[in-house]
Amino acid sequence: MNFLYPSFLIGLSAVALPIAIHLFNFRRTRRIYFSNIDLLRTVQTETKSFRRLKHWLILACRCLFLACLVLAFAQPFIPSKNRLGLSQQGVTSLYVDNSYSMQNERSEKRYLDIAIGKLDELLTVFRNATSLQLITNDFSAAEQQAATAESVRDRVTSIRFAHTPRSLEAVYRRQRNLLSSINATARNQLFWFSDFQKSTTGDLTKLTIDTTDRLFIVPLDAQATKNIFVDSVWLSTPFIRELQNNSLNVTMKNGGREAVKNLPVRLYLDDTQTSTASATIPPGGSATVSLNFNVTTKGYHRGRIVFDDYPITFDNQYFFVIEASPPVRVLHLSGATTGRDYVNAVYANDSLFVRRNYNAQNFDVGQLKETDLVVLEGVEQVSGTLRTELERFVQQGGSLTIIPPDQPDAAVYGPFLSTLGVGGVQATGTPLGTPATTVPMAEPDRRVPFFQDVFQQSYQSEPLNMPSAAPVWRWSAGARLLALRDGSPMLTQSRAGAGTVYVLASPLSSAYGNLAEHALFVPVMYKMAALSVRAQRTAYSFDEGLITVPVKNSSERAVYKLKHDKLDIIPTQRLTGNQLQLELPKSNELAEGQTIEGGYYQLQDSKGRTERLLAFNPGRQESQMNFYSAAELRQAFAKQPNVEVFDSIQDGDFVQVLERENLGQSLWKYFLIGALGFLLLEIGLVRFMRG
Repeated sequence: MNFLYPSFLIGLSAVALPIAIHLFNFRRTRRIYFSNIDLLRTVQTETKSFRRLKHWLILACRCLFLACLVLAFAQPFIPSKNRLGLSQQGVTSLYVDNSYSMQNERSEKRYLDIAIGKLDELLTVFRNATSLQLITNDFSAAEQQAATAESVRDRVTSIRFAHTPRSLEAVYRRQRNLLSSINATARNQLFWFSDFQKSTTGDLTKLTIDTTDRLFIVPLDAQATKNIFVDSVWLSTPFIRELQNNSLNVTMKNGGREAVKNLPVRLYLDDTQTSTASATIPPGGSATVSLNFNVTTKGYHRGRIVFDDYPITFDNQYFFVIEASPPVRVLHLSGATTGRDYVNAVYANDSLFVRRNYNAQNFDVGQLKETDLVVLEGVEQVSGTLRTELERFVQQGGSLTIIPPDQPDAAVYGPFLSTLGVGGVQATGTPLGTPATTVPMAEPDRRVPFFQDVFQQSYQSEPLNMPSAAPVWRWSAGARLLALRDGSPMLTQSRAGAGTVYVLASPLSSAYGNLAEHALFVPVMYKMAALSVRAQRTAYSFDEGLITVPVKNSSERAVYKLKHDKLDIIPTQRLTGNQLQLELPKSNELAEGQTIEGGYYQLQDSKGRTERLLAFNPGRQESQMNFYSAAELRQAFAKQPNVEVFDSIQDGDFVQVLERENLGQSLWKYFLIGALGFLLLEIGLVRFMRG
């Protein structure tokens, strides 16, 4: 038999007090004289022996009462057969997984509630411990300090679901930070209560537990039931316009092992249901549905995809934002040319386009930050700051259309176009004063994505009356959108960095053909402008960590914040050109009482002006219903004897088995009962044993 607190055994010295009182009875006797003492002598003999027995029994009860009471405080126990065992004097770190997957249910009780109930039972084992740590996925500051069992029990009642999933490696690293600062050498024990979701726990084979620690893994024996979630949402066109039919595509996934048939999927725009569809999704599979809608006003619109799926409910709606008729900003940079301005004539007919005209040698390059498409027409010299800024503009995602001058200089344009991915430039123009020879253009390939929605369906098989053109240069790169009948490129499309470069083979003046006056010219220019608008990012995920958001009229000194209802967050940020990078905060980086949840967030500048509206959703990792079984966990930690895996938290005697196998048989309660028993026996002897 061992003692948890052997220092209390010094209290056994208190047994000497009743013994001393018994041996040294300081009561003074009174002598009484009688005339006849024959009869009294017999009675006196019997009373004296009976009294002596009574006193010895009372003495024994008092000594045993004190001894049992002292032993109860010393907490004796029979050591367990497990040589590792638990150390109630070490630090005990308790991890409770409060990720969204813990919403799953068993017997109409959520996994998180089951784990909290078992944790509360476990705290009775460590009721007298003063070095306890409770960790959740929040990773809050309060979790990085030791506490008593009572304070931990109070915190357990306030555990809520967290949007940030944590890998077990991150959890163990955080536990070790506290263990190393409080009890670096002695034995400590760690407990993990989790459903052990495969998509978030990380690679367990690379997780090594320190040999001085004892880890107890308590799985919830989670089952891979059905769970439907939205994988992605995207528009069928780069942008949408008001008062027109638009289409939204939604990919739904089934993260469980049960098929789902005819699941109603509803589309809400600005809190009004606008469309519905049904999806049938096989186990582990996906399905895509299309939802048609139209909007009546320009600007941002708040959208939601909603469906009913139980018991996992955190991903039953998906927030997104669409912008109707975003302005297409066109910057026309021209050389010293005269004649009709065909480019501005095209874009002046539609209020969708915001156009500006400048001479290429006399404009502020800072305006490129506020531009989607640059049309470079008839510029003789592309060098210096103009060339550098145009290259940067394209690399960062802008679109550039190059219309050559009458006599392009290959020595000037060659290096510039080569940097943009267009190589092999050769000038083929005719000498000045010589009429240009035009060549008919070949019909475009209508299967090319560029020409999608350009030609009407009824005219797909009819031949087109194509314009003619006189090319002034040739090149050997890019996807051909238009070509001459002799095979020469007329218009190509090339990718450069995140941007797009369009190169035209001839000037727009009538001396070099009639393309600018042909019916094909307008839809081609419209299409280049439309494709220059970056495809709308409808939503973001909290799991991304770092997101990039395009901003307008940006300033290097501007400080942006995210606002959601009463929540204001100023994330870590960096501005590169017109691209704003935001580092989303984790749960432990928020102020006390702040929580991040799915919904709509306003991106505001330092003056409180709303730059744009963003939608955020929980990560999709939590929606994958695949879990480690107890057997798989044992296999992952098979080479680490200091790791013990329980079959399931559902076992009714989980805490009792843990205590018996790792702490041994506790005896303090029996000694406490014995102390009370001897106290009652003493009272009975005093009251009822009379001689």
